[in-house]
Amino acid sequence: MRFVAASLNHLLDRTNWEHGETPINFLVLGAVVHGFTLPLIWVPLDESGNSHTYARMWLVLKLLQVLPAKRWLGLVADREFIGAEWFRFLRRQGIKRAIRIRQTDMLDDMNGKEWFEHVQHGRFHEIGEKVFVFGELMRVVATRSPVGDLVIIATDFSARKTWRLYKQRWSIECTFSSFKKRGFDLERTGMTERSRLQRLFGLVTLAWMFCLRLGVWLSQTWPIPVLKHGRRAVSLVRHGAQHLVDALRWKPQQFMAVLEVLIQAFCPPGAAESEVVTY
Repeated sequence: MRFVAASLNHLLDRTNWEHGETPINFLVLGAVVHGFTLPLIWVPLDESGNSHTYARMWLVLKLLQVLPAKRWLGLVADREFIGAEWFRFLRRQGIKRAIRIRQTDMLDDMNGKEWFEHVQHGRFHEIGEKVFVFGELMRVVATRSPVGDLVIIATDFSARKTWRLYKQRWSIECTFSSFKKRGFDLERTGMTERSRLQRLFGLVTLAWMFCLRLGVWLSQTWPIPVLKHGRRAVSLVRHGAQHLVDALRWKPQQFMAVLEVLIQAFCPPGAAESEVVTY
């Protein structure tokens, strides 16, 4: 996998489904690229439900072997991925954090709900000084979602940058959606054995990445129409997939050009095409 060198925002989340009565549960760590999260490392978990701290640590340590902390812009995660040991581990690895916490979690001597009880939707509040969150001295910022939920984030970034990074958390949901029923239909597999599932997830990731890379390239020449609600008519992944299928079926002379695109470095938005890193 090849990227133009740049600091990448990383996201951690789970995706799960069931095959009969068997729960299938993946923990995935990836980097944000063109509105999606590209999975970089993943592991199937033993059971349904939340991941264990040590599983998260293992994923991070494995990725750090090929992508050092200086290449991480930060790590964004939701309320599931909290805890004193986890927060301390990330700091010691040199990884900046922007992690949503629960409103019942203690911030110094009061919980999040007490600190931010009067926050309104569309307003952003920050505690004036750093406070202790799971034993770590961090900034804490908060707002309310459109449905009224209190969104509290413990962070190592400024308030403005925290919100810009945290909004990218939705990109991993877009990835999972295109892996499953809205795209590659990964849920239809009858596999339940963990090692086979892990390899299958890798194959789907490669195919999905090819479609995204091709979609990005195509959109530079043939932009995807934008509908009245402001969204693209099709996603970059589907745009690339349609062109790839068309080239394979009906236009073999174009397939070599497609291959040339697929071996080019993946350039995150805004990155200068200078240094290429392979891992």
